[in-house]
Amino acid sequence: MKTISFHDDILPLKDKLYRLALRITLNTEEAEDVVQDTMVKVWQQKEDWQRLNSVEAYCMTICRHLALDKTAQADRRTLPLDGQAEKPSGLRSPDELVSQNERVGLIMELMEKLPEIQRSILQLRDVEGYSYQEIAQVLQISDTQVKVYLHRARNFIRTEAEKIDAYGL
Repeated sequence: MKTISFHDDILPLKDKLYRLALRITLNTEEAEDVVQDTMVKVWQQKEDWQRLNSVEAYCMTICRHLALDKTAQADRRTLPLDGQAEKPSGLRSPDELVSQNERVGLIMELMEKLPEIQRSILQLRDVEGYSYQEIAQVLQISDTQVKVYLHRARNFIRTEAEKIDAYGL
């Protein structure tokens, strides 16, 4: 059995935890607070680490629950993600860069309109690269539910983006 170290196994998860918290809270300061609270809570439960199947899934679950609690306390659902879209790299013309940045911004706006569960699944699967089983474990739902929610989220974003492309804003 592997010995779990906070420094080697849990602390490197902070960026993934932050991205998940940000996707749920839609606020950078609140996401940072959620990650800090997650790390504290995980540290306080260090006696239970050896019994865990996946430390990462455990941390992501705690982070998700804390982010949902923070969102419920704030009593708001959506805020703009100011400047959170990554700049594409590579050699592209300025027109291509502007177009791609607009597309990323549009997708981010559409993701904000999704229900929290679909937004979380889309984040975990398409951004973080988690498997269906890992997402199901983190969100405490079945693999089938993960697939259904992911399909619905992708369809929503696709159809709304096509509408905007066809008819404008």
